[in-house]
Amino acid sequence: MSGSGQLLFDQPSKDTLRLLLSGRWRLGEQLPAADDVRQKIEEAGPIRQIIFNAEEIGEWDSGLLTFIRRLWKLCANSEIAMDIGGLPDGARQILELAMAVPEKKDARKTEGQVTFLTHLGNQTVEFFRSSNDMLEFIGEASATFLRLLKGKARYRRTDLWLIIEACSGQALPIVALISFLVGMILAFIGVIQLALFGAEIYVANLVGIAMVRLMGAIMTGIVMAGRTGGAFAAQLGTMQVNQEIDALKTLGVSPMEFLVLPRMLALTLMMPLLALFANIMGVLGGAVVAIGIPNITIFQYYKQTVGAVSLWDLWIGLFCSAVFGVIVALSGCMRGMQCGRSASAVGDAATSAVVTAIVGIILATAIITIMTNVLGI
Repeated sequence: MSGSGQLLFDQPSKDTLRLLLSGRWRLGEQLPAADDVRQKIEEAGPIRQIIFNAEEIGEWDSGLLTFIRRLWKLCANSEIAMDIGGLPDGARQILELAMAVPEKKDARKTEGQVTFLTHLGNQTVEFFRSSNDMLEFIGEASATFLRLLKGKARYRRTDLWLIIEACSGQALPIVALISFLVGMILAFIGVIQLALFGAEIYVANLVGIAMVRLMGAIMTGIVMAGRTGGAFAAQLGTMQVNQEIDALKTLGVSPMEFLVLPRMLALTLMMPLLALFANIMGVLGGAVVAIGIPNITIFQYYKQTVGAVSLWDLWIGLFCSAVFGVIVALSGCMRGMQCGRSASAVGDAATSAVVTAIVGIILATAIITIMTNVLGI
């Protein structure tokens, strides 16, 4: 046969076929195909064994191994024994190792098409499972907070101050920017509609009540969910991957007290202050738009805002922000503690933490709004 790899056949007995290999058996060069051997077997009759004679092989690499591997599958399907004793020592050792561990039949799983009902059922089961995990984590966090009130919780005060710094001063620029722009947007929308009735002055009422009562807290919560909640999940998820959380458990240190409690305390304490700062920036953003309207001065805007916003509005906004802080902290820490053991799982945990926190903020906003409406405040 022509090419770098030469293959000749010899039949020393009726049921034995000897393959004579010579030349260079290297990938990228002309090599014989296993189909040539199959054709020869069919011509020779009932072959029961194949042996090799590779004394004339000059050089070989994985090209030889690939040929023998394909031939081995052919022999297995035809119930033909294959003797590899005549192959080079290195090739024989590699093939013996490969043939010693057969491939599992279900090792390569094929994904079939999933029906809509199956997908819906899987998602329902996953929802209830995740809900159970969430309730369990909330229970552990509540028990940890009770131990804090009793003075039995163990955590490092330095960690608490570092987290407070990350959740407060470092978050001020983005909170200020978002709140200022939201205040401007509310003012623009309000001016357009109120101008139809000649009541542009009441844009101060609209911006003041909306920002102080709810929007300041909501925007702060969403910003902190993306900024801090995702960071909490990534930090704890990385510790989970590096088995640092397992090390804490081995040392008898509760991860809930050492890791979750400082983050929950820091965000719960700082969120009302950030929301108060967001309220001020939102009102200033509305003032920038309002003072551009004829017959509205900054003093009139200030007087109108003070007269419209009550202390109840302020307390409701601060209460909402504290609740949002708890939700963001719990979401980030929970997803971080539930993180898998791979690098991709850390990213998934951060994404899931942000989504969980935002959904929780919206649900909490709806519940608080309904409660305040029922109570008439």
